[in-house]
Formats: sequence, structure tokens, C-alpha cells
Amino acid sequence: MVVLKNDRQSTRRRNGDTAMVRMVRFAHGIGLIFVEAIIIVGFLALSEYGPESNARSIANNVHPYLNGNQQDDAPRAYALYQDVHVMIWVGFGFLMTFLRKYGQSAVGLTFLVAAILIQVAILCQGVLYLSKESGKAPLSLQSLLSADVAVAAPLISMGALLGKTTYMQLIVMGVIELVVYTVNKYIGEHHFRAVDAGDSMYVHVFGAYFGLAISFVLGYKEAPKEHPLEGSNYQSDIFAMIGTIFLWLFWPSFNSAALHGDDQQRAIINTLLSIAGSCVAAFATSALVSKNNKFNMVHVQNSTLAGGVAVGTAAGMMCEPFGALIIGSIAGALSVLGYRYLTPLIQKFLRIHDTCGVHNLHGMPGVLAGIFGALMAGLATLEDYRYSLYEIFEARAPSSPKELGEINDDYPVKPGQDRTAGQQAGYQLLTLLVTILIAIVTGLVTGLIIKLPILGTIPEELKFDDAANWELEEEQTDRKEENRSVDEQLPMGSI
Repeated sequence: MVVLKNDRQSTRRRNGDTAMVRMVRFAHGIGLIFVEAIIIVGFLALSEYGPESNARSIANNVHPYLNGNQQDDAPRAYALYQDVHVMIWVGFGFLMTFLRKYGQSAVGLTFLVAAILIQVAILCQGVLYLSKESGKAPLSLQSLLSADVAVAAPLISMGALLGKTTYMQLIVMGVIELVVYTVNKYIGEHHFRAVDAGDSMYVHVFGAYFGLAISFVLGYKEAPKEHPLEGSNYQSDIFAMIGTIFLWLFWPSFNSAALHGDDQQRAIINTLLSIAGSCVAAFATSALVSKNNKFNMVHVQNSTLAGGVAVGTAAGMMCEPFGALIIGSIAGALSVLGYRYLTPLIQKFLRIHDTCGVHNLHGMPGVLAGIFGALMAGLATLEDYRYSLYEIFEARAPSSPKELGEINDDYPVKPGQDRTAGQQAGYQLLTLLVTILIAIVTGLVTGLIIKLPILGTIPEELKFDDAANWELEEEQTDRKEENRSVDEQLPMGSI
């Protein structure tokens, strides 16, 4: 067994250290420099400080606070921003450390990819809001927060491809995905006027099906077989639980960060109740369907979070506390059943390999969120929401100046499109369907793009292995032992 292990390690090293592979790695390092250089040029051309952070603003000279003359806004906005920031880098990064030989890549590549993509996200969103005076997009805490949320989409897609791609493939995938994500969200928010407070449709559904489409393109001619390194051990499962706990704790901030006032309060309450319900339901369902009726760590690491996704679209709506608990519990149970029964079927018949099971944590709960959001939009009445109905569902506000004038005497409302509750529900479902369609089609195209040889590939024996990207301490130890054994050999003449 020792000989076989050493032979396998030597084979991996030989495959990872050929001259051609080293040349590709060197080219990728140069490529990173060029990517950052292009981003710098983009910021030079398109970005500037917003009025809240611009020293040239007279208001900031008169009231020298972080956010203009509103002293308390910056600390509150920054607190939510920090919560989401921790979710992206710590939560997502450690959640993907469950693979026993891929921990450094899970955390390290999340660090690298997210650092690049947050800059790209700022540029993509800035293009939509260029100032008429300067021709540049103003940067603020809100734009940084929106960029953090956007980066979650490619990181979700990364979960479906974890261990099977080079970091340059992930970066190119992320850049393309953020461009499409920005367009899709713009269509949903400005043309369909759909409400998605926690971005369950725009981020979770889009990211999941985009990644699954790429996995299909990169997939197998035959049904994929289980890789010897595609699994966890005791230590890697503990590290992955760190990511789970961070995500679970901060998910209310993710769903409420873009809201204000009573909408934000409801989003925090609804998300906490929903994700608590999904936690209990996930544990219970796991015990019912797992072998020997014990808890399964994969279910606990992922399905306990499904409630945060499922309530996202309706987070700011009046779904009532019991409604949040119900939708969260359904999502937790559905996610566990997906891991237990649906994932093997998708892998066997559709030949789609989903490393992290993003379809069960983000895809199905995100679709459930879209349906639940449409239901709540259809049930929304003026009696329940008062005039804030027209703030949440802007398209339902009246368009006639007379009606608006009567409402604006008590509550500021923008002109709407006179939609009924049923019409708003229909547009919510339309947004969900369009998001899935765009994600799948563009994901298939992106999969073909990242298969280009210039972006490199991971050989089968190095999949799910940190040796593909990192200098490992055990490899250096092996090399020292090999050199020592060579030095200790006697020359043939002496023998």
C-alpha cells in the first residue's frame, strides 16, 4: 500500500511538473497581471468618488462626516457591508473546504477570484449609472455592497465546478457571468419591475444554473464516475462547517442590505425565522433518509442554509412569521431530498457533475423563492401594506397625476404602471423563467469559451487535488527524502 501511495504521488508530481504545464502556469501568472491592468484602466475611465466620499463636495467640507451630512448612515451601511463581505470570503470559501485534498484551493481560489470579480462587478454596475456631468460612475458604500452581492453569483457557479477547472477558467467564467448577471438583473428590475429583495432569483438561481450549464459542457461522454479524491474526511468537514456557521449567522444581512426602514426590519426577521426553520427541517430530514438514520454532514453543511435562499425574494414582504418558518422548513427538507435522491439522478442521466450540490442549496430553493415571492405579490393588498405597497411594488403605483397627488400628500410615491396584484405576480414568475433561461443559454456558451486550450485544463488524476495549483509541504518533504536516498546510495565502483 505504501508503494502504491508513493507511486500515485510521484505520478501526480510528474503530471504537474512537465515543461508544458509549467509554461502554461507561467502564462496564467502573466495573464493575472494583464487582467488587473485592464481593470485599472477601466476604473480610470469609468469610476470616481461619489458625492458622499468626494472631498471636492462642499457638503463634505461643511459637515465632515463619512456620508455627507448624515452622520449615522455610514456606520450602519458599513456594518451590513461587512456582514456580506464576511459571507463572500469566509462563508463561501470555507464552505467549499469539504474536499479532503482541496482545502487550500477552496479558500485560496475563492480569495483570488472574488478579489478580481468584485472589481469587475463595480465596473459592470457602474456602466449602468454613468454621471451625465462627468461620464463616470460614482462609487459609494452602496455600490461596494451591490458588488459584493453580485460576486456571490459566480462563486455559486464555482461550487458546481470545484476541483475541475484552472483558476484562469474560473476568472474568465466569472467575468462573463458578471456581465450577463448585470444585464439580467437590469431587465428584471427596470423592465419587468420584479421584486427580489434578497436576490434569490438574480443571484442564487442564476449562479446555480449558469454553473450547472458549464458543468454540462465540461462534462463526460459517459456517466461520471466517483473520483478517489472527491470526498471529505473528519478535518475537512469541520472546516466546511465554519463556512456554514458564518453564512447562517450573516444571511439576514444579505437579504436585508438593500432595503430600508420597516422593509429592512421585516427582511431580517423573516430571514432569521426561515433559516432557523430550514436548519431544524434539514436535521430532521437527514435523520430520516440517511443510512442508519444518522445525520449526514453534507446535509448539515448545506441544507441548513436553504431557508435563507427560499425567503430571499419575499424577505421584505408581509409573509408573516409563520409563513417564513413554513417556507424555510420546506426548503430545508427539499434540499436534503435533493442531495439524497436528485443529485445522483442528474449525474447519471444528464451527466452533469455538481461538486458542491449547488442545485440543492441555491437552484431549487431559489426557484422556490421565486414562486413564493410571486404568491406573496399576488396576495399583497393596500390594507396590509398601506401606501408602502407602492414603495415595495413600484409598478403597482398609479400613473395618473391626480391619484399620485392624493397619495403624495401623506406618502411620497413614484409614478407606476397601474398593475394589479395578479399582474405583478405574473411578472415575478416571468422574471424567474427568464433568469433560468438566460443562465442556461449563456452558461452553455461560457462553457465552450473556457474550454479553450489557452485557459488550461486539469488532468483527471489532479482533479480535486491541491497539487494542481499549490506548492504542498508534503511534496517538498517527499523531494527531500528522495534526494537524501539518492545521496545515501553507494557508487557502483565502491560496491
